[in-house]
Amino acid sequence: MHYPFWDSSISYGLLMGCIAVLHVFISHFAIGGGLYLVWQETLARKSGDQQGLDFLERLSKFFVLLTLVMGALSGVGIWFIIGLINPAATEVLIHNFVWFWATEWTFFIIEITAAIIYFYGWKTLSAKNHIIVGWIYFASAWMSLFVINGIITFMLTPGDWLTTGNIWDAFFNPTFWPSLVFRTGMSVMLAGFYALLIASRYPAHDFDGFKERLVRKNALWGLTGLILLVPSFVWYWKAIPTEITTNALAMMKIPITSMHQGYWYAGAAALLLIVFGLILPRRCSTVVAVALMICGLMLFAKFEWFRESIRKPYAIGGYMFANAVEVAHTPIYQSEGYLKHMTFRTGDDGADLFRRACQSCHTMEGSRALKPVFDGTDKEFIAAIIKGVEALKGNMPPFYGTEEEARLLANYIYDKIDKRPLSEIYGLHGAPLGKKVFEVRCGKCHERGGYNDKTASLIAIGETGYEEFIDTADDYGEAMPAFTGDEAEKEALIEFLKTLGHHP
Repeated sequence: MHYPFWDSSISYGLLMGCIAVLHVFISHFAIGGGLYLVWQETLARKSGDQQGLDFLERLSKFFVLLTLVMGALSGVGIWFIIGLINPAATEVLIHNFVWFWATEWTFFIIEITAAIIYFYGWKTLSAKNHIIVGWIYFASAWMSLFVINGIITFMLTPGDWLTTGNIWDAFFNPTFWPSLVFRTGMSVMLAGFYALLIASRYPAHDFDGFKERLVRKNALWGLTGLILLVPSFVWYWKAIPTEITTNALAMMKIPITSMHQGYWYAGAAALLLIVFGLILPRRCSTVVAVALMICGLMLFAKFEWFRESIRKPYAIGGYMFANAVEVAHTPIYQSEGYLKHMTFRTGDDGADLFRRACQSCHTMEGSRALKPVFDGTDKEFIAAIIKGVEALKGNMPPFYGTEEEARLLANYIYDKIDKRPLSEIYGLHGAPLGKKVFEVRCGKCHERGGYNDKTASLIAIGETGYEEFIDTADDYGEAMPAFTGDEAEKEALIEFLKTLGHHP
């Protein structure tokens, strides 16, 4: 807790995701595109295919501009943003992998130098030397991926490093190899999609069938990458510790939804490649090619969203929570509190606790806002939720501060919410109001038809026992808050609970 806070109206996770997805899309395209260019150039020179060489030269222009300019800028953007949103986790990555970063930057310098020489060498280098430069570019780009992949996968699955502290255990962690294969497949697929985009602009009825041959070749390239993704993702999923995947399936909608959406984008891409790439190559229009690029981008975005969100509640699995609270220091925080260990404080303890405990994922009124979650509630309820936050759906880090700090944080949140009764806020009465009371006061831990569903247990209590159940709610578990709503909300909640046995 030695770093200052950066206040943003956009949640840290969303901001990081937008920048990271852009960068990884470009960087993986740079790897796959490099392989595509040099491989196809080698084949074209062997067969004397001048049309193919002209196509590759045209392809390389935008490729170099995109990867060198946007790739470099977005890469710097990632360093800038992670230093702002989680400097503690960034410090861990730098200190542990300092020589790996140095190695990656060396490969990157070789990569950009080779890319520039390759582009300008179409007219100045011999065929043999031009191909050599192309292979140097691809090898250095892929080795950059190799190094970065070890650091990224470490954050989800640090493996034996947690007990040994050995840097090689950290680097060659459980998800290293499946992730490397997956990302290589993604790189190959993106290269095929981009090549198809350029090929789609050629005339459909050229006299020698060049477009048809080119589209089929690029479609096969894209399909090869797409096919690699399937077994490698299954391997990746199985390499993630079972407790993480089981927990995600039970209580984390975001990564599982992202994973399922990724399946649909992959299926759509495969369908477009087969129909317009292999069966009807002359019909592969720019619209189809753009649709393929969108599918590729969304597929990759969903994977990255899955990877980032399944790691919750950690920034570094088992070592540091998403809010930069170190696991090893939690007994100290429980005893002495967070505030005592914050180097930078503003004088508003509630606000500082919000920044420390919540701001890594939430804002008050912006992205993933807490205000609408707590509108119509009270300080006691908010404090109880804070103290039992790890029981809520979504897999959040526990609050390890003191009782007094939980109260200070609850007061800070309460000062910013709508303090009117729920009936007035939502204009509801009777059972509909009771349903809203249930959603606000119970639904954070118990989702009907979903996570920790207690509908059957509530029905079993019976209509005559609902009032006693509500009055003693906090006796049912340490993380269960007492019912602190007013009498109207209590009566409405009872009325709603009575409907559970009659409606799904």
